[in-house]
Amino acid sequence: MTEPVRILRTKRVDSVVAPHCWDYEAAHGRKIDAYWRRKAQTNPRLYDGPVLLGNHVEIGAEEASLRFFETRFSRFLYMRDFGFPDPCVYNCFSMPALRSADGAFLLGVMGGGHSSEGRVYFPAGTPDPFDVTGEAVDLVGSLMRELAEETGIDAAQGALAPDWTIVVEGPRVACMKLIDHPEPADVILGRVRDYIAREPEPELSGALMVSRRDQLDDPRLPLFMRAFLEAAL
Repeated sequence: MTEPVRILRTKRVDSVVAPHCWDYEAAHGRKIDAYWRRKAQTNPRLYDGPVLLGNHVEIGAEEASLRFFETRFSRFLYMRDFGFPDPCVYNCFSMPALRSADGAFLLGVMGGGHSSEGRVYFPAGTPDPFDVTGEAVDLVGSLMRELAEETGIDAAQGALAPDWTIVVEGPRVACMKLIDHPEPADVILGRVRDYIAREPEPELSGALMVSRRDQLDDPRLPLFMRAFLEAAL
């Protein structure tokens, strides 16, 4: 039976990176490498750079504690595509839930060459070493950076909620930060589409604003996104 999606709220997220001896990777590295070679041949734009995966998740009303370790994108891709066969590893990431002045949420359509091409969700990415200062993983900085890189929108133009909404779907742990933007949906959407059109290699192929529950039947929406939006709209 599929584990239900959980929507939790917490005041703070404490996230750190630490060295980790990953037994699963050591045991299955050759199989993972072979899978990566096949994927890279199909999609040459994929890059096997460093990313952060989670190996500890604890969520309370006052604080969520996340611990990350560094690995390579090929390892993340294998785990994601095969349903995270190592139950001790998680896909933890942060997302900007940007809401317009008239109550619509900004979503992006992943562009060609992306490992999630065609999927629709908040602008986001897997954390990487650029998001680390000392031992701390800056999840707020990560979501602000991804929002700017993918849409051209500066998160600082809006009001960031003080707390977090964390959506847990199996091994996927999405840390959502609500951002109330002062502009209406049509203005935001126009700005984002103009930005995408100007980019030589945009990460998104399109964008949309969602303000009604009947829009959530879109098959491109992952389950965790649908759950968040159903609760928010």
